[in-house]
Amino acid sequence: MTVYPFVFHIFGLEITGYGIMLMIAFLMAGWVMDKELRRRGLNRDFASDVVVAALIGGIVGAKLWYVALTGDPATILSRGGFVWYGGLAGGAIGVIFVGWLKRIPIRFTMDLTAPALAVGYAIGRVGCFLVEDDYGIPTHLPWGVKFPQGLPPTTAANLERFRVHIPAGTPPNQVLAVHPTELYEVAAMLFVFWILWRLRRNRHATGWLFGLYMVLAGIERFLVEFVRAKDDRILHGFTLAQAASVIVVIVGVALLRRWWRDDGFSVADVESLVPPAPA
Repeated sequence: MTVYPFVFHIFGLEITGYGIMLMIAFLMAGWVMDKELRRRGLNRDFASDVVVAALIGGIVGAKLWYVALTGDPATILSRGGFVWYGGLAGGAIGVIFVGWLKRIPIRFTMDLTAPALAVGYAIGRVGCFLVEDDYGIPTHLPWGVKFPQGLPPTTAANLERFRVHIPAGTPPNQVLAVHPTELYEVAAMLFVFWILWRLRRNRHATGWLFGLYMVLAGIERFLVEFVRAKDDRILHGFTLAQAASVIVVIVGVALLRRWWRDDGFSVADVESLVPPAPA
């Protein structure tokens, strides 16, 4: 199947599928947090504060990480090139800062954002598919996709630059079908969201849900990297993202162990989010 980028122009501005899905991702994440704050009877304005902080910090962090990996400052203006771990770090800094300003316990913010992070990431990966970025290695499976205008196009020559083995005699300009790893991640992270959403009412200590998110998200990224077209494979073919995934999983497991039992956290612990009593 051959797929072309979802791009159109309005008043001279280029609108990409990635930009649209990124906007939807943040809106959906905000809706998820708003719904949880409503369930707890807390001030729902905090959801929009978190979304704005995560949006700014996430975009800046994802781009800066990509620039650091490529060593090319010009890529900061490209329509592709967003690194998830950079986005996670930048978004986390932004959210933590907002929580600090509002005197919200960081563990509460972590739990609140865990399901939102999962669903937002899943929707964001739809955008990666629409802009034809972050695809996989060549495949003969029936759902393999060809990206003749991808970032970069899935030609034999481009895939070789990702250190992918291409059969001898393959024309350099031949467009090859690859794993739609973006869609694999969409399915996996929607499943992670479903798990987190169902477990958000559990009686483990505050912060436990975020630890579970880190474990599941880290495992998902570690596995999908095996079929990603990457040029940063280091030790025995493992990628830098896989190394980061291992660290994320280890930290997540540590949080799960530390916050296994209910700590009696209550609404009273987030006084700044409690709406004022009606006059």
